[in-house]
Amino acid sequence: MTVRNIALCGAAALAFVVNPVWAGEGNEAATTAGDEAAATAEADAGDDGDTIVVTGYTGTKTDTALLELPQPVKVITADQYEAQGAISISDTVKYAAGVLANPYGRDTRVDGFNIRGLDALQFRDGMRDIFSYYASITSDPYNFSRVEIVRGPASVLFGQGSIGGLVNLVSKTPDFTTRGELNLVYGSFDRKEVLGDVNLALADNLAVRFVGRARDADTYVDHVPDDRVMFAPSIRWQPTPDTDVVLTGLYQEDDTGSTSQFLPIVGTFMPNDVAGQQLDRYTFVGKPGWDRYAGRSLQGGGSITHRFSDNVRLSLKARYIDSDLEYKTHYADSYSNPQDPFSVYGTDGRTIGLYADASDARMNVFSTDNNLQFNFNTGANIEHKLLVGLDYSWNKVQKRGIFGFEIVDLYDIDYDALLTYEPGGPFTTESQKQLGVYVQDQIRFYDRVSVVLGARRDRVTGSSGQKDNATTFRAGIIGEVGAGFSPFFSYTESFLPVAGRIDNGDGTFGDPYVPQTGTQYEIGVKWQPTPATLVTATAFKIKERNRVLYLAAGGTTQSGELNTKGFEIEASHTLPGNFELLANYGYSKLRSETNTSLDYMPRHTASLWSTKTFGLAGEAQLRLGAGVVYSGKSVSTSPVWSIVTPDRTTVDALAEINWNNWRLAVNATNLFNNKYFASCLARGDCFVGAPRNVMGTLGYRF
Repeated sequence: MTVRNIALCGAAALAFVVNPVWAGEGNEAATTAGDEAAATAEADAGDDGDTIVVTGYTGTKTDTALLELPQPVKVITADQYEAQGAISISDTVKYAAGVLANPYGRDTRVDGFNIRGLDALQFRDGMRDIFSYYASITSDPYNFSRVEIVRGPASVLFGQGSIGGLVNLVSKTPDFTTRGELNLVYGSFDRKEVLGDVNLALADNLAVRFVGRARDADTYVDHVPDDRVMFAPSIRWQPTPDTDVVLTGLYQEDDTGSTSQFLPIVGTFMPNDVAGQQLDRYTFVGKPGWDRYAGRSLQGGGSITHRFSDNVRLSLKARYIDSDLEYKTHYADSYSNPQDPFSVYGTDGRTIGLYADASDARMNVFSTDNNLQFNFNTGANIEHKLLVGLDYSWNKVQKRGIFGFEIVDLYDIDYDALLTYEPGGPFTTESQKQLGVYVQDQIRFYDRVSVVLGARRDRVTGSSGQKDNATTFRAGIIGEVGAGFSPFFSYTESFLPVAGRIDNGDGTFGDPYVPQTGTQYEIGVKWQPTPATLVTATAFKIKERNRVLYLAAGGTTQSGELNTKGFEIEASHTLPGNFELLANYGYSKLRSETNTSLDYMPRHTASLWSTKTFGLAGEAQLRLGAGVVYSGKSVSTSPVWSIVTPDRTTVDALAEINWNNWRLAVNATNLFNNKYFASCLARGDCFVGAPRNVMGTLGYRF
């Protein structure tokens, strides 16, 4: 039996056995046991008896088997999240332990996910993707081979970032097998799409790939379209067996709006006793044809990997992003008196203030990450992977805007009478530069115990003249103790610069804010009783310091401290006959010395997903899948009241037939059309969950 090792770029470390066939998800191969269940296993991958062990890297930025990582890592393949009916990046992570997807319901403007009770940042191919709200459009799930989740602080490898964790998107890139697929989609809300993914091997060492989508669709909110054109070309060249060059590009244009309408609590979640009627939870409060969220994104990037020997490896990568966005929206004044917002403007329970906000935004980002890896031994049974790296990023965000205000009958808006506004004048500009140097040593003792040690030094400068320096560390240990058990312990740190200065509350400002910092202690165990089963259980404690606190008397201070404790368990199991089962549960409890905007996140999340494949006549195959996602209740508190958003459960389903090169699939999310609120905030507004969505896909693979 021959064992071949394939290294994939990414943001998490994994190792699993795969069949050498293309499953349409853009990976070099498709897993036989889900995303993680067959980690480090050995199984026959074909008639020739080959076993392909695939390893990726970004949990450590080195090729490291999952069971050698002292941290939980989640890898979600495109085949999996497409089977689950994902239509956005947020949807791709909803079957992951400790992750709350779409915390404010589906949002066509941005992707949102919460890891371990804290907001997470989005990365693409290991480099940060977004630097400002409402300055870019959302990424397209079809452009990626997988999505990876790194939980907890991760600044040692990635610099400034979320203390809760990060979500990394891994782009589809070429390999040296000619193949392709074309899909036609029709679904709810008049969704019409054509998608294509073609990989061409031009020579033994040269290949190109083209990924694209064209969509014309509406949404469950009137006058909010969801149109998109996306084209992502890439090229791979291997001039020598030890050198790999990949260039990627992206053109994407979106024409959409906001499915988040910021409706008042009174009249939606709570009764409006004065008006005597409730608002439709999908009410559109803007001006048709004027309200929009429309933008264009251009991206170009590349990577070079060169192996000088089996012991020395160089990795260079860079990306440039150019984004333009036009955002025009309306929202009701749910905030002046959240307990009775209509009373501020009249006595009929219907009249309310309506704000208009029109803005233009531009975002430019350059990122590069470069490192050298050295493999060596210090003794017969002590192996090292030493990584030394330098990364740099520069971003500039420009915005300009204009505001308006009118009084309307929220139950019967005269859309034609609403005024329009156009932003003008100069753009305000914010920019930031970050330079970081990092070092990491992975030490393997007697092929049973792995230790990870890392340190990083960063320098961050902003356009306001603010300069921050930060040093972060990580350490972890994991060991195999027998019977498939590998207990682990880790310590990680993170930092996040905060723009601005202390507000003294009297119109003057004090010292600049210092960076928020975070630390996490984590202990857990990974259990792999069979090659097709992996269970990970972990408990963690996160402390975030230097939070900005807004004082009741006015002004700010920076002494806020937020503590998060939690527990997670995730299991992945594959049985003979192509039966897959994924089960996840997460618990996070946040506590701060004062109320913060994070207190409303639900403590409990859970999910279960399963698929089974059946053989049919004529070599056809039927795959059936179903899943359940649960989010616990959440509480939002302010000085005037507390709002409890009830828990909610949604069901997803899949029916798919594959015959020869053809594929026919029907996906349904929120199958039973559960009408629920994703979040209601004590400040005065509510966000609805997405209703049932059904899509039919006809695909042809060649």
